[in-house]
Amino acid sequence: MKRAYVIGSGPNGLSAAIVLAQAGVDVEVFEAEAVPGGGARTLPLTLPGFEHDFGSAVHPMAAGSPFFSSLPLGEHSLKWIHGEAPLAHPLEDGSAVMLEQDLADQDREFGSDAQAWRNLVEPLVDHWEQFAQDALGPALSIPRHPLLMARFGLSAFQPARRIAMRHFSNSRTRALFAGLAGHSFLSFDQMLSSAAGLVLGAAAHRFGWPVARGGSQSITNALIGCLQSLGGKLHTSRRIGAEEFREWNQSDLATLFDTSPRQLAAIAGECLTPSFRGLMERSKPGPGVFKIDYALSERVPWKAAECRRAITVHLGGSYEEIAASEEAVSKALLPERPFVLAAQPSLFDSTRAPQGKHTFWAYCHVPNGSTVDMTDRIEAQIERFAPCFRDCVLARHVSSPATLERMNANLMGGDISGGEMTMRRFLMRPTMLTYETSAPNLFLCSSSTPPGGGVHGMCGFRAAKVVLHRSRFF
Repeated sequence: MKRAYVIGSGPNGLSAAIVLAQAGVDVEVFEAEAVPGGGARTLPLTLPGFEHDFGSAVHPMAAGSPFFSSLPLGEHSLKWIHGEAPLAHPLEDGSAVMLEQDLADQDREFGSDAQAWRNLVEPLVDHWEQFAQDALGPALSIPRHPLLMARFGLSAFQPARRIAMRHFSNSRTRALFAGLAGHSFLSFDQMLSSAAGLVLGAAAHRFGWPVARGGSQSITNALIGCLQSLGGKLHTSRRIGAEEFREWNQSDLATLFDTSPRQLAAIAGECLTPSFRGLMERSKPGPGVFKIDYALSERVPWKAAECRRAITVHLGGSYEEIAASEEAVSKALLPERPFVLAAQPSLFDSTRAPQGKHTFWAYCHVPNGSTVDMTDRIEAQIERFAPCFRDCVLARHVSSPATLERMNANLMGGDISGGEMTMRRFLMRPTMLTYETSAPNLFLCSSSTPPGGGVHGMCGFRAAKVVLHRSRFF
């Protein structure tokens, strides 16, 4: 019988298992926690009846994932829910600049900057399927669509500061782009800091920024349903340690790790060469996040009514303020006015909270492993754009970087990106071997491999394809 193991049940681990099961492989997935899903879990973190997304909440890349779109996830009760607009970005004057799904609506929002924005994202919107085939894979591979990727690369490799200042004349447009670029966790003077903003902007116009009805756990549950329909098995509350792994590891049994590189080294240990194990142990995580989940008595009292049109809200004010916040974090400093990313899914998904009540989710970037309580700074930013917000708070669940790592060992020091996003890591994520390791039967399939963080399953998909090409296993 063809057989393989997967350690970790995040979206990438489950995606890898599904690809293998589709090929007729007998797959078993082992999850350390009682609830599967890794960062894609929904948990009762505050009060009864309030359901909170532990990690990822809004899913533009899941909706646009080539692999997810090939699966019958709807047959396993996954339903995408959209806001009226993908994103709201409130400003100091009491208004908000919006990211609209329809490009024609975006033209009206951006005015004189509309054509510049179209020049940057419209090719990706119009040719997403071709773009995704190349972009959601290893950087050091020959693209199937070289002209499209070259056009994207000319902009994506530039620092966000250069894109903002050279392409946009309006401060409102610059502010919104700064919030998008802030997802990179990079200083806006660094190369590649534009890439995340362009991809997320294009995804918004093509697919929107939806949430899963009932929470991100619904994505995990749908993937598990697909896996089980193919005969795959999932074991929860099964933390695999180094001793147990040594006992089961066989040279003709493929094992895929949906873990951080350091966890791979800790579990696989002497099965890896000393030099490769050292590389994994020295793998540098990215910045961390400090996150707060709220149970609210009513919806957030935004000054800008437009903010009620969107599930996602970026809180940081002007381009200059957001740039300063991200630069501070890149220097391992704490921003006084952090850029805050927020989600309010209960505005459009009534399953998240009791009738008339709401859930709210907010986080900011901090240096990896930071121990400073950012609650007051985050809430000051929220109240800046939603006065009296604290009066609506029934309960809060605060997750420091240490808390996040304790709840999901992959989130080392609060890193939700699978490692730093520098140019070197972009080209060699985590090494030149990408999904392979120094042991011919051991593979890495987590967000520490290409294409990186996000709920899209493409790391697992591509890792499993590599395994299947190694016919010695099957």
